[in-house]
Amino acid sequence: MMSLKRGFSLIGLVLAVVILALVALTSWYTVDESDQAVIITFGRADQTITEPGLHFKLPWPIQNVEKLARETKKLDFGFKDVDGNKNETKMITGDENIVYADLVVQWKITEPEKYLFNAANPEEILYDATSASLRSIIGSSKIDDALTTGKAEIEGDVRDLLTNLLEKYDIGISILAVNLKDVELPNEEVRSAFTAVTDARETMNTKINEAKKYENKRMNEANGEKAAIKSKAEGEKAARIEEAKGSVAVFNSLYEQYKSNPDITRERLTIETLEQVLPGAEIYIMNDDGNTLKYLPLRSMEKEEEKPVKADDNAQEQNQSNQSNANEKGGGSSQ
Repeated sequence: MMSLKRGFSLIGLVLAVVILALVALTSWYTVDESDQAVIITFGRADQTITEPGLHFKLPWPIQNVEKLARETKKLDFGFKDVDGNKNETKMITGDENIVYADLVVQWKITEPEKYLFNAANPEEILYDATSASLRSIIGSSKIDDALTTGKAEIEGDVRDLLTNLLEKYDIGISILAVNLKDVELPNEEVRSAFTAVTDARETMNTKINEAKKYENKRMNEANGEKAAIKSKAEGEKAARIEEAKGSVAVFNSLYEQYKSNPDITRERLTIETLEQVLPGAEIYIMNDDGNTLKYLPLRSMEKEEEKPVKADDNAQEQNQSNQSNANEKGGGSSQ
């Protein structure tokens, strides 16, 4: 009887030691700076711990701790496997061309409770959602956009679609960035043909840019000439207006004088007009005796008389010059 009691006491003591050891070992945990911990109470997520350091909890099996990474993770979709195969990333574009696409998704766990309990394998769901999103966007895009200038737009569309899918799945994952690393054609012949097309397109764009540059240059020159002509016209307009105003003022002054002395003003204007007109006019004296019109062109006769006069003057100047030379020679010989 005493041995039985002693046995039970020994067993109880061992159990007490085991329980105390279990409590001591499972009542605390540590969280690293790059981790976050979820406290699970009887199988239910109770609290999320993100502060690093030593923390305490109720012993197992009352509470348990699941640690998850808090840092950014990366999902590589595509790229060649060990055997060099890329069949997984083969997809068709909107204009029915086959391409291979490689994508990198940066993501992190933002809701640990949902990540642990809303799905059996959240990372597999993320991979499948990435594949579906990329294939959907590539399938609605043209091959030129996928291979050249449309990559940024494709990345944005894939990110939006993937984010919407993960929100529906509600697995506690957030997408930080989507990078379309590479889009390739299936064989070398197609790549060569597309490269030739791309080079031709680049040449076309270069020529278009040069033409636009020349057009802008000529437009600037034309605008400058237009401005100069317009400025000159404005100046001439102002000058003509001022001249007209001066003429009006002169006319008004003459008109005032004419009103005060009509006869004198009329005579003075006639004389001034004749002084302006007659010096450049051809004057003829005409006599009409009925049968023959006789006229005397005075202006022509004056021009003809001027020529001999000028010739006589030149002869006289030459004679005077010769005479003066002869006198100089004679004076020298007399000495």
